[in-house]
Amino acid sequence: MSLRADVAVIGLGAAGSAAALALARRGTRILGIDRLSPPHTQGSTHGRSRVIREAYYESPAYVPLVQRAYQLWRALERDSGRRLLHETGGLMLGPAHGVLVRGALRSAREHGLPFELLDAREIRRRFPPFHPAEADCGVLEPRAGFLDPEAAVECMLSLAAKAGAELLLNTEVTGWKGDRDGLVLATSRGSVECGTAIVAAGAWAGTLLASAGLPLTVERQVMFWFEPRGSAGRFGADRLPVFIWEWEPDRLFYGIPDHGFGFKVARHHEGETVTAEAVDRTVRPDEVETMRAILARTIPDASGALRSAVTCLYTNAPDHHFVLGALPAEPRVILASPCSGHGFKFAPAIGEVLADLALEGRSRFDLEPFRPDRFTSA
Repeated sequence: MSLRADVAVIGLGAAGSAAALALARRGTRILGIDRLSPPHTQGSTHGRSRVIREAYYESPAYVPLVQRAYQLWRALERDSGRRLLHETGGLMLGPAHGVLVRGALRSAREHGLPFELLDAREIRRRFPPFHPAEADCGVLEPRAGFLDPEAAVECMLSLAAKAGAELLLNTEVTGWKGDRDGLVLATSRGSVECGTAIVAAGAWAGTLLASAGLPLTVERQVMFWFEPRGSAGRFGADRLPVFIWEWEPDRLFYGIPDHGFGFKVARHHEGETVTAEAVDRTVRPDEVETMRAILARTIPDASGALRSAVTCLYTNAPDHHFVLGALPAEPRVILASPCSGHGFKFAPAIGEVLADLALEGRSRFDLEPFRPDRFTSA
């Protein structure tokens, strides 16, 4: 097999499927390649729900990008006829001086976002299942909520195919080389020639781009769904917001209210370093008990029967910010990874950015904080 495309997208998870859709709609000859058949459960884009939030504690630089994502998620819902985004409000809570509350307030104030600052007493009054410490406070933002990751990828790939994208699934890209005429990708089913390649391979990106010397690591995470004790209705999406909780200094966990699968919680980072090829996907009893211990301190009635638990993978940069842009040594290869565990919400906006970079060499968004060469420059 030998195929030719203007742009090849390697990896069809969140960012890759969005890029394939954006490029196909611009009339580009696009080939999307994935080693599996997305949506699947082997990478990062699964788990029935992903948080979307606007008062971005990590950095105000993300806010314009997530605001564009909100617009594109709603457009995707209209185009697909499926509901993908559920706005429940979002609560960022912990100590006032902590990284979470302080960062959320900075983004909200810098970008003029609507929010309420709640003390511990008011948090308990509005959301009785939550048991914050007396010194805790929370930033409540109205537009936060959750997305359906599997349905989103299905919609984006279906619309991309209708727009003319060719999708090559269950096909592994094993390497690439460039010459003056373009790039040649080596795959498990033959070669692919393209002018530009977008690498959105998530946990597999580090292996594929080993020669680029990027300091990427893969982290194993576990997501849990519990059956709350007492009245389950208190934990529904119509009663509770999505949340992130700084339960100890610089230690975070997040949760998503029950919308039919149980009350979802997971720690943010602190997972084991693994590889995409060798990861233990069995959830151990000690991991369940660690999560229960956190809930005992914060949301005691959430820790009922365990309904399910699955692993997923974070692909991290050392600073936990995105890596988004052309490789310094080969500008025809554009990297859209890692997302460091907080990227899904941006998917359609990142897809648009990747299409701009591939076709025009620039984006209207400030991508300076996400440059791939920031590590080698440092």
